[in-house]
Amino acid sequence: MTILTRAEELILVAVWRLKEEAYCVPIRSHLVDVTGKKWSFGSIYDGLDRLEKKGYLDSSYSEPCAERGGRSKRIYRLTRPGHEAMLRMMEMNEKLWAGIAREAVEKKI
Repeated sequence: MTILTRAEELILVAVWRLKEEAYCVPIRSHLVDVTGKKWSFGSIYDGLDRLEKKGYLDSSYSEPCAERGGRSKRIYRLTRPGHEAMLRMMEMNEKLWAGIAREAVEKKI
């Protein structure tokens, strides 16, 4: 089993969540909203490229858009292996945090 980096995991979930709107700009915006951190477009594109090379994402180009000066959007979609990887990461996170109460984590050391 391939373990994804945290950035890859977040990008994969963002693509799944955004569905037909999963291109770099809304992916970045979603990740900024969720994490509260600044994400560069380069970091998003690098993660998308790695996930596509691993076979977890597929991409295609939209029709040209007037609001983008006639340029197309590169839309990403989860593949079956990508969906399975996302489920594995979810299961790992659940196991990792199983039995740990939020209150216990919030206590000062």
